Amino acid sequence: MTGSEADTEGQILGRINDMIRQEKDLREQLAEQVIDESAEHARLARLEVELDRCWDLLRQRKARVAAGQDPDNVHVRPASQVEDYLS
Repeated sequence: MTGSEADTEGQILGRINDMIRQEKDLREQLAEQVIDESAEHARLARLEVELDRCWDLLRQRKARVAAGQDPDNVHVRPASQVEDYLS
């Protein structure tokens, strides 16, 4: 994930929307046989990790606001940490 720790919620949501569009594009490319299933799965797996990291960043910001703290003082957590969370 690229971006600074001071990304606003709007910027984070913009990245999320962009990744959702990329997911749709991948599924369309698979349906049109532009890419094969293994390529789609690999790219989707990477997108899912990055989406999880973005959602985690938004949750961090909201938690800081709720605690009366600066929402800009958050950091992007490593994929290994975010992917180990339980739903």
